[in-house]
Amino acid sequence: MRIIGVTGGVGSGKSEVLNYIQDHFDARVVRADEVGHMLMMPGRACYEPVINLFGEWVVNDDTSINRTMIGEIVFDNPELLKKLDDIIHPEVKKYIKKEIEISKKEETEFFFIEAAILLEEKYDEICDEVWYIYCEKEVRMERLRHARGYSDEKIEKLMANQLSDEEFEARCDFQLYNDEDVAHTYLQIERKMRTYYESM
Repeated sequence: MRIIGVTGGVGSGKSEVLNYIQDHFDARVVRADEVGHMLMMPGRACYEPVINLFGEWVVNDDTSINRTMIGEIVFDNPELLKKLDDIIHPEVKKYIKKEIEISKKEETEFFFIEAAILLEEKYDEICDEVWYIYCEKEVRMERLRHARGYSDEKIEKLMANQLSDEEFEARCDFQLYNDEDVAHTYLQIERKMRTYYESM
């Protein structure tokens, strides 16, 4: 099984790339964000530690954690964000490693890990290869304005907290251009995946 990490800046279209891969190849796709959300649900590994960090007031009436509220709290509080990350990220990584072992036993051909902070959290150490999804800044900003309703100020702050294009390029094995031409994006994916099949 080949393990491939997928990363890129906010709004670069990582989900679109992974949805295509999931639909067209024998690939298991795990998104670190989704795992993190799941692990914050009642009864899961991060639920009690997160409540202990923020207090009972971040708990909704249905006992779930109000992630929107937490997001607003940590957005301007790097110290608290670091404490939250120290709870979530190790558990996410542990979960993903278990899923890799399960997929190996199931003889899945490809295992894709998607994470915005894939390199910062050293996921590249457990990957055979890392893809960098690149997209022009203006296109990314436009996507985030429309898809998520983010203000330009919020977008700029999110982008400033991520690795630069140069850092991504230097540390990744393959760069995929994901602009507004989805057909071109899909063609690049097909070509890259073909190289894997040819080397099997």
